[in-house]
Amino acid sequence: MMRTHSFLTVLLWSSVFYVVHMTPSQKRTNKHSHSERMTGLSENDGKTLHRTKRGWMWNQFFLLEEYTGPDTQYVGKLHTDQDKGDGNLKYILTGDGAGSLFIIDENTGDIHAAKKLDREEKSLYVLRAKAIDRKTGRQVEPESEFIIKIHDINDNEPKFTKDMYTASIPEMSGVGTSVIQVTATDADDANYGNSAKVVYSILQGQPYFSVDPETGIIKTALPDMSRENREQYQVVIQAKDMGGQMGGLSGTTTVNITLTDVNDNPPRFPQSSYQFSSPESAPPGTPLGRIKANDPDVGENAEIEYSISNGDGSDMFDIITDKDTQEGIITVKKHLDFENKVLYTLRVEATNTHPDPRFLQLGPFKDTALVKISVEDIDEPPVFSRPWYLIEVDEDAKEGSIIGQVVAQDPDIAKNAIKYSVDRHTDLDRIFNIYSGNGSLFLSKPLDREETPWHNITVIATEINNPKQSSQIPVFIRILDINDHAPEFANYYETFVCENAKAGQLIQTVSAIDKDQPARGHKFFFELVPEFAVHPNFSVVDNKDNTAGIMTRRNGYSRSKTSTYLLPIIIFDNDYPIQSSTGTLTIRVCACDSRGNMQSCSAEALLLPAGLSTGALVAILLCIIILLVLVVLFTALKRQRKKEPLIISKDDVRDNIVTYNDEGGGEEDTQAFDIGTLRNPEAREESKMRRDVIPETIFQIRRTAPLWENIDVQDFIHRRLKENDLDPAAPPYDSLATYAYEGNDSIANSLSSLESLTTEGNQDYDYLSDWGPRFKKLADMYGGEDSDRD
Repeated sequence: MMRTHSFLTVLLWSSVFYVVHMTPSQKRTNKHSHSERMTGLSENDGKTLHRTKRGWMWNQFFLLEEYTGPDTQYVGKLHTDQDKGDGNLKYILTGDGAGSLFIIDENTGDIHAAKKLDREEKSLYVLRAKAIDRKTGRQVEPESEFIIKIHDINDNEPKFTKDMYTASIPEMSGVGTSVIQVTATDADDANYGNSAKVVYSILQGQPYFSVDPETGIIKTALPDMSRENREQYQVVIQAKDMGGQMGGLSGTTTVNITLTDVNDNPPRFPQSSYQFSSPESAPPGTPLGRIKANDPDVGENAEIEYSISNGDGSDMFDIITDKDTQEGIITVKKHLDFENKVLYTLRVEATNTHPDPRFLQLGPFKDTALVKISVEDIDEPPVFSRPWYLIEVDEDAKEGSIIGQVVAQDPDIAKNAIKYSVDRHTDLDRIFNIYSGNGSLFLSKPLDREETPWHNITVIATEINNPKQSSQIPVFIRILDINDHAPEFANYYETFVCENAKAGQLIQTVSAIDKDQPARGHKFFFELVPEFAVHPNFSVVDNKDNTAGIMTRRNGYSRSKTSTYLLPIIIFDNDYPIQSSTGTLTIRVCACDSRGNMQSCSAEALLLPAGLSTGALVAILLCIIILLVLVVLFTALKRQRKKEPLIISKDDVRDNIVTYNDEGGGEEDTQAFDIGTLRNPEAREESKMRRDVIPETIFQIRRTAPLWENIDVQDFIHRRLKENDLDPAAPPYDSLATYAYEGNDSIANSLSSLESLTTEGNQDYDYLSDWGPRFKKLADMYGGEDSDRD
């Protein structure tokens, strides 16, 4: 049975039809529909149906871009054979730009472009069309997809990737050397006509450069372009589409080309000779002048190295290169002497430091110039025979002995006489001196190498006729060692020996030092003092390496018997003359454990109770210290109490017997005595410093008549007499020591004659008769002939 199907037909304004490129899913769907229609096979019946073949055509529309006509641009028409022309069908368009860019007449199916299209913005639009029955709202045909492709027109000019290019090329490059490649792109369709075919040409920059029309590579067009003649070039390149034909669009760019320098020019001196002068006193390194060779190259190609090729002054002068200015600086190399030579000639050469091998064949890349230098005469200071002097002297050299000599002379023709002196700023102790006439150095003080092994002094040489002309030279004086110091212990040694020590145990190793520095090095020997070597408790074993070991000689030591041993050891050196000293080693006897570790060395520790701990001992010690501090403070406070004088009133008058050995002095001679002693005899008992001076000789006091007789006074005077006899600071030779103590319960009540004037004359003075001889003896010892002056 034949079944009839309706097809949607798309009518095009163009006669060219293309198959629509579909997605894989669409292809599968449309392939199934197409096969079904071609075979007429239905799933409802298993029979093969035959029909007349009708083509299902997928079409592609083409539309020109940039259309500027007065009406909208017609695209094409949609139509189905189900359309009877009665307006019952409605055409609907969906997809890219439907309704905005593309408008369809729903009754006729005509499609128009509502706006101007730009292929460069979007070149392809995918749309879908369908026909719907207006009454039933059902699709009378399956939805169909088609493409509208925008046809390109030449509406874009070529554009370069850069508005301006920068390139460089070495000067003197050959013709055809590539400089840079420029690139221009055209937004038009390269697959449609010649709208995007670009051709390059040069508008500016001829005849120096050319451009490849297809690749845009710029090349040199002239040989041997010199940077020194012209360094910068500006080249304008044009890119034109349509293959460069008439009507094509074009764009331009600018290329700035710089010729880089190559070393194609040698240095050249602007003049053939130069003249300089130098005083003969110019020290080495003094610059005399500058010369410069010109080089038109730049950078490292213009770097120049100057040298002296020949001439009679090549060993007296030198030339160095100033890297900043590329100048040659003439300098003094050695000391000049006007009396020896007054004119020098130099041949100076300037050479490039980075020559280019390509241009060496053109000739040598260097230049030479003649330099003349004249020497000027000046009055020069004295010149020493050496730049410095080294003198060695033994440290036992005698004062006044000559230790060395310095020599200087006037370099001028006049040969002025010279005097020598020592700069005292370099010899503050004035140990050295110099004979001004001949420069001989001699000692003014003894030397001590151990105190100062080196002395650095400065000697000055001055012209006698012109003191302004002087020079100085350093003199290094080395003090040579002699063996004048004995070796001694390197440290203070204090060691211990265990009570349970065995004979032959090493308890200490001692070493020695020596302030001397013998040429063959130190070598020390150790041994016991002979008195201690008879029955020694310890022995000394010399280790032959400048150390010695202290060994025990017996088994066991007792702290209770001897807590400390003093072991004198003799140390000898091996230099001449041999020096030796005795060092004492302190050895304490200590209690040790079984492994020899010290536990206690105090002898008092043996008497302490075994049950007392260390904390208890510390507490007891603190209590004792606190008690001692309290006793000291109490004693100090008691001594500070003011003693009450015997006589507070000024009416208390005592006799103060003072004797003088000379005339005059008056009351000044009483300044040495403390009048407070007369008021308080107990204060005299205290030990006080005497304010008088120690006499050179002791003068005796003349005998005086006996004054009183009392046993207490006798004891008092005997005690005072003994104190004066034993006192190393004797009283002044012109004074009599007074005691002013009348004794206890004297029957005379007073010794003053003032009170006797008021008595009735019955005063008895016979009790003094027995004391007459005793006072006479005292007067003879202390008073002398001036004892009659009260």
